[in-house]
Amino acid sequence: MKYVKFIVCMLFGLMFINAGLDKFFHYNPVPKPDEAMQKIYNAFAELSWLMPLVGAVEVVGGILFIAPKTRALGTIVILPVMVGIVLHNVEKYPTTVGITISLVLLLINLWIIIDNREKYKALLS
Repeated sequence: MKYVKFIVCMLFGLMFINAGLDKFFHYNPVPKPDEAMQKIYNAFAELSWLMPLVGAVEVVGGILFIAPKTRALGTIVILPVMVGIVLHNVEKYPTTVGITISLVLLLINLWIIIDNREKYKALLS
């Protein structure tokens, strides 16, 4: 089980590093959005600092998530981004595949949070 957790965490962290770097370098082709999504993308473009900030949080959180010693911190860093992804997929772009993938990733994040709950007790006391 230890190796499964390590592999899942490694892939999860690498996925977020890749997503964060894509926000800086734009190397992943984006499919043509429909009219509603285009309005959302235009709103994000108005806030020129938002996507680089989200990208930096994803890269830092992904790096922290990979290393077992810093995984507890990485889960907390990535959690707001994951909640935003899930809410976006449920509210603005509801597809079965998008919702399923984002919920699975949120469950992985919550699994690691629960697995490291002893490390968070000092924050809650």
